Amino acid sequence: MQERKKTQPKSGEGNTSRRSFTSNILGRALRGRFISTDFFSRHWITVALSVLMFVWYITNKYECQTSMETIQKLEKELEIVRTERVREQSTYMSRIRESSMLQLVRRNHLDLEVQDTPPYKIKYNCN
Repeated sequence: MQERKKTQPKSGEGNTSRRSFTSNILGRALRGRFISTDFFSRHWITVALSVLMFVWYITNKYECQTSMETIQKLEKELEIVRTERVREQSTYMSRIRESSMLQLVRRNHLDLEVQDTPPYKIKYNCN
């Protein structure tokens, strides 16, 4: 069998500096020093705008959701009103039929009757 030679990086090559950089970032993140106060003092406008945009996004999303719930509620209410309108219309149409009107007249003893002849139209000339 052939022995594989392990090549070790020479001192001063980039491998050790990568490890120290990665461990440095990880260590800073674990200690809570990933973003320092110096970062906020230098970029306070960008941070403030980012926070404001995030709050604006949340506000718009909330308003949209409440508007959608209101629309759904109103659509259900509109459907109920439409069915009630159809029901009332059918009740009205049944009441204005000639036979039902005759029954109402007889029941209330109004002594009214249906005319056999149509009404006359009177024309008047102003010339």
